Amino acid sequence: MFRPYMLVAALAITLTACTSDDDAVKEATPMAKEPVAMAREHGAESGELCLDAGPQTPRDISSALGLDPDTFERAPAATELNLCNIHTHTNAEHKGPGFSVFVNNTDQGGYACNETADLTDAELAPLAGAYKGVKPGDTIEVHWVHTSCPITPGEGLGACLTETCTNPDLRVEAQAFLVVNDPDAADFMDFSYGDTVRNGFHQAKAIPTGTGDPIEFLGSSTGPSYDQSNCSPLEVTWNVRPMCMKLDLASLHRWAESGNVFNETKSHGVRQLVTAPEILAPIE
Repeated sequence: MFRPYMLVAALAITLTACTSDDDAVKEATPMAKEPVAMAREHGAESGELCLDAGPQTPRDISSALGLDPDTFERAPAATELNLCNIHTHTNAEHKGPGFSVFVNNTDQGGYACNETADLTDAELAPLAGAYKGVKPGDTIEVHWVHTSCPITPGEGLGACLTETCTNPDLRVEAQAFLVVNDPDAADFMDFSYGDTVRNGFHQAKAIPTGTGDPIEFLGSSTGPSYDQSNCSPLEVTWNVRPMCMKLDLASLHRWAESGNVFNETKSHGVRQLVTAPEILAPIE
């Protein structure tokens, strides 16, 4: 059930989270506690779960378990919606078959691609540039946010609605990338916006393929301002690809230097994994 009275507040929280200074990405700590254990400390057993907010995100996409009874209609396909925003999170917010290495439980934590430890010295060579909060060897999760509102793509989730379209269908296409210093890796500019319009809808130039069939589920918005006791009320249909793809860091720098319409020049923090089944939708 959509909660319109909470939309403005939710957008304000999300926009604040997406504009916070997340440049200093912390190293993984060997004593970091897995989210499943964390959930037992401040989850269902403590009675602090926000059970009235609807199903939450991010999640382990390898598990279909979900007990949240609050459902809503799935958003149309991304090709039938307007792209409204593109942004990145340093480390994957979701956990998946190809990104299952737990980093830590901070706002700069999340999950890393499984191939991280196998990168070469050349792929890990430092590369300075305009896009901040990412270095070679980092994992990022990219979100292409789509809306049913008649909008022009722009900055933050506020670009996804208008004064007369306050209850949109929202769909996020998500892909985890392993960032490397390698011009032969994927070019982020191929997945940018570039004023692309198809069949009357604003669209990305392309959405990554070849990284497995996307896992679709009902959830919410993400970002470090939320956790299992402070949930997002936004209703989002997610498509998360299960495997990583290598991405050339230089292409992210070019995206920032291009003056992208989203005003994205740095990667953002993560919301820790939602593990309590009570606030997860089942994956069908």
